[in-house]
Amino acid sequence: MINRLAAAAAVLLATTPAMAQEAPAEPITVSGSVALVSDYRFRGVSQSDKEMAIQGGITVGHESGLYAGTWGSSLSGWGTFGGGNMELDLFAGYKLPVGGATVDVGLTWYMYPGGADNTDFAEPYVKVSGTAGPVSLLAGIAYAPKQEALGNFSATPQSRGQKEDNLYLWGDASGAIPGTPITLKGHIGYSDGNPGLGPNGTSIAPTGKYWDWLVGADVAVGPVLLGVAYVDTDISKADSAYLLPNFSSTKNGSSIASGRIVFSATAAF
Repeated sequence: MINRLAAAAAVLLATTPAMAQEAPAEPITVSGSVALVSDYRFRGVSQSDKEMAIQGGITVGHESGLYAGTWGSSLSGWGTFGGGNMELDLFAGYKLPVGGATVDVGLTWYMYPGGADNTDFAEPYVKVSGTAGPVSLLAGIAYAPKQEALGNFSATPQSRGQKEDNLYLWGDASGAIPGTPITLKGHIGYSDGNPGLGPNGTSIAPTGKYWDWLVGADVAVGPVLLGVAYVDTDISKADSAYLLPNFSSTKNGSSIASGRIVFSATAAF
């Protein structure tokens, strides 16, 4: 999640001109970002074996509120989902202003090119964002209906083709420190899904139910947004014991859900 928070902030920074430079809105806009992160954490769990990852995405939006785009990241370790070395997400949705807030309804299709054929899954979402004074707030719910990619380990005929669902609830907050290029940020999320190993030794809710969170800061340095955040989960060693050795770093055996400081550098266009 940290990577997407930074990408969203960088895109906002790049596409918000000074008041004196404002121009009429274009009917179609194209925005994107590229990033380098010290660890790709998806909902608190490393998808890059606690190593660096390169990421990027592009979004095409229409003045009506419709948008579509793609985002990708390199993978390693637990996050390879059947052998793929890349995550490629396709997404589309519709943003609608409601009162002083914005409602965003859409769907993300998670793909793992080069991986097994039962790893891709679809996840609809609803997000509501707004401001409270100088603080930007967002609350979201993502529900992936029953799909084979979210089922149990398929080593036996009895478990092959099994389908499960997944629920993710989250909230984000960010606010700039007046007179500085620094923005403070925070995130908390809750996963409720299928415990255990997925069809290819992974699961997006590995222990069934758990919390993830981050606290950090971003600083704008020219066109680049530099970020640092502490990312953690409440997944204990006991909770994840039955997932080993999959749920550990291939370098030193440490948990891929343990607390860690993550650095990022994001450039938007």
